[in-house]
Amino acid sequence: MIFVTVGTQLPFDRLVAAVDGWAGSHPSRPRVFAQIGPSDLQPANIGYAQFMPPEECLRHMREATAIVAHAGIGTILTGLEMGKPLLVMPRKASLGEHRSDHQMATVSRFATGAIDVAADETELVERLDKLGNNAEPPRISSSAPPEFLEKLAACIRGEHELTSRIGVLR
Repeated sequence: MIFVTVGTQLPFDRLVAAVDGWAGSHPSRPRVFAQIGPSDLQPANIGYAQFMPPEECLRHMREATAIVAHAGIGTILTGLEMGKPLLVMPRKASLGEHRSDHQMATVSRFATGAIDVAADETELVERLDKLGNNAEPPRISSSAPPEFLEKLAACIRGEHELTSRIGVLR
């Protein structure tokens, strides 16, 4: 199953409609289920719910063979923790899909092979055909390494060289 999620804040009909159209033209495709958010769109070729409790969303993510999503940092990190193939398309403020283009910045940080990024609907459909055919995606830990945590604690205590050089956190 491919799980599609767009979060809960704003509609992302451009992504949902592209996946629904792709599903309709691929009868032998895997089953697709989408969490579509506050939308008036009624997909014809995929199962969907506007909203679902967080634990249900996590269950769908665990059961999925791949995840298609907006470029929400929470969705990306959860997918990477689960080791799922991720295909994301960032929302665009100019299209009224979000209040800023911060999702563009998010994908520029993660577009190093950890996730697959589609710039628009055409790329999304092209990449859906290849979803899950690549090498197993990287998996990240749900916690920070101890060395990082100790350096962070040292900064908070004012004991780290960076802290004393820039005079912060004192």
